[in-house]
Amino acid sequence: MEKIIEFCSKTVVLAVNDIDTDQIIPARYLTVTTKDGLGDGLFADWRFDESGNKLEEFPLNNDKSLGCSILVAGSNFGCGSSREHAPWALVDYGFKAILSTSFADIFKNNALKNGLLPLSVSTDFHRMLNENEGIEVTISLETMIIESSNGMTESFDLEPFSRYCLMNGVDQLGFIMKHEDQINAFENKG
Repeated sequence: MEKIIEFCSKTVVLAVNDIDTDQIIPARYLTVTTKDGLGDGLFADWRFDESGNKLEEFPLNNDKSLGCSILVAGSNFGCGSSREHAPWALVDYGFKAILSTSFADIFKNNALKNGLLPLSVSTDFHRMLNENEGIEVTISLETMIIESSNGMTESFDLEPFSRYCLMNGVDQLGFIMKHEDQINAFENKG
């Protein structure tokens, strides 16, 4: 998992509420056991027509979205089933953060475990992001502040363990494995 301490990116806006995990990554992509390549299926039913051609009106198919690692989404992002493939696809596509007014709890937990920041922002900050698609935004896990290039800032909360894991580039299993010696010593106590 990549360390995330602070990064800057332009935003791409997908102003749709209640985007569920089946829209994020359709069920036909769930047969894989690896995260690699799942970004190709991200929003596939919205990005491509039935013949596999890009739909130019979809925001991720616009040249302005190239290289953007921050997605601004509508409220209740990630609702629906609990498929972990949804954050896998978003990360594999290149996103580091999703900014929304609200997230489904299971999606939020899965995202944090997979190196993706699901950050809830106020309606005022969200409105500004929607009205200024492509604005440059800096996200700092150190200060827990989101700052836009127009000077507007927003603080965010992040559970300490998730913050630690993200800032150190370690997932939950990696964290446990770092303590293997202590775990073995405890288990071997007679």
